[in-house]
Amino acid sequence: MDGNVFSTTIARPGLPSDGVSQAFRDEVDCFLASALNEDLRRAGRETTGLKSSREAAKAWHDELYRRGWAAPSWPVEHGGAGWSPDEQRYFEMVCAEQDAPVVHSSGIRTIGPLIIAMGREDQKRRYLPAILSGDHEWCQGYSEPQAGSDLTALHLHAELQGDDFILNGSKIWTSFADQATHMFLLARSEPGSTGKDGLVFLLVEMDQPGIEVCPIRFIDGECETNQVFFTNVRTPATERIGEIGDGWAAARALMTIARSNNTPPGLIRRALRAAKSATAGVEEEAVSRRLADLEIRLDTFEALSARKTSQSPGAVDHLTASMLKVLATELQQAINETAISGQVEQELALARYLANRAATIYSGTSEVHRNTMARLIGC
Repeated sequence: MDGNVFSTTIARPGLPSDGVSQAFRDEVDCFLASALNEDLRRAGRETTGLKSSREAAKAWHDELYRRGWAAPSWPVEHGGAGWSPDEQRYFEMVCAEQDAPVVHSSGIRTIGPLIIAMGREDQKRRYLPAILSGDHEWCQGYSEPQAGSDLTALHLHAELQGDDFILNGSKIWTSFADQATHMFLLARSEPGSTGKDGLVFLLVEMDQPGIEVCPIRFIDGECETNQVFFTNVRTPATERIGEIGDGWAAARALMTIARSNNTPPGLIRRALRAAKSATAGVEEEAVSRRLADLEIRLDTFEALSARKTSQSPGAVDHLTASMLKVLATELQQAINETAISGQVEQELALARYLANRAATIYSGTSEVHRNTMARLIGC
């Protein structure tokens, strides 16, 4: 049997099986065996940041789109695969096991589910098909130079003039803004307002005059994030989610979606497998104990993630979202730290370590999320 093809009749440790039919497993396994060539697998193995190389991510997205699997969790009526939570987890874990490229589409993972949950019918017709096909690439415009974890301190100004908003200000740490066709952002629409009041959640085309994207180089040498400047950028007032002045409701719902799926179990399984490979030649009992502990922590995280996956797209569960965000990012950092134990000369392991240092800061720091969890459980 070819080394890239494995038997579908043998259970593989770490993969969910309850609720997944043999027919579904066979279909997924056969598809991956035929669609994943060595170039795509190599791109998956060499991924260090949030997603694989632009070329590999696009090629893999196109394969999934042709198969109708670009959005496993979306309802069928919106173009999704309509899979059960167990089927979604199985697909994700087998993709990780087989080194499929990491796509990590903000359109499919975050703004798409929000539009399904809160968007108007005309917005669903306009945006969802383009997100699925990959014609629209989205980025998130939340953080600003003086508004990071305290997002309510944002200043990007949206002045309503006739039927349009005029945007002035900037966003920072915007992942993949240099590749995006659209941005969903939060702006202050009521002069003099503060905090959560007077905000608007807008969908903005990135090719508008007055938008400037400036890449930010990280310590790993990559430029996944950017600062985006807005100078008299005109965008239709109709291109919003929710009401003017009440943008915080949409923003919070989207943050809950993003925090719960930005670091999925499959991504962490990849990291743990890579750490085991990187430390294979390290004969230290402490490293073996750390790897065993990380395996247990990952099992716990997967169980919590399964609970979240069972909810409908766009469902709001702030407590679980914060728990997942903290567990996922801190676990991934611990795995990458273990991977460089005694093996710092391994370039790929070191690149993953450096790329992941900001994970516990973006999308809300671990400290902020722990405060949120304490508040939600009544402490």
